[in-house]
Amino acid sequence: MTARHKPSDDHAALKGIQEVAKELGLTMRALRFYEDKGLIAPQRVGTTRIYGKREVARVRLVQRGRRLGFTVREIQEFLDLYDADPEHVEQMRLLIVRVRERLAELEQRRAGIEEAIAELREMERETLESLEKAGKPA
Repeated sequence: MTARHKPSDDHAALKGIQEVAKELGLTMRALRFYEDKGLIAPQRVGTTRIYGKREVARVRLVQRGRRLGFTVREIQEFLDLYDADPEHVEQMRLLIVRVRERLAELEQRRAGIEEAIAELREMERETLESLEKAGKPA
């Protein structure tokens, strides 16, 4: 038996759905959803889902993608390319395209938010002035 493949190491790397959900701050329902969408493929022992290091890492990638605003379909594209291209060149090319699109979208949203804030501040200022003129300060 080598140090790399001790049974205890292999067993320690395997986790049940409850353990993975708790560790990653997800619900078991979310993990089953990701499985249904083909984003992860935990091993099965009967009806029990068993997650290895690879699947836990994939869930972390899914979480990151969702947090950054990518759709499930876009995340699936990234993961499919990761599996298909050992050098990850195509995955990185697609990722840079999607990242640029997402940045442009967020920058546009930010500009809209900044404009709304400026308009609200002006409205606030005008309303306070009107109250002051009426002798009814806020």
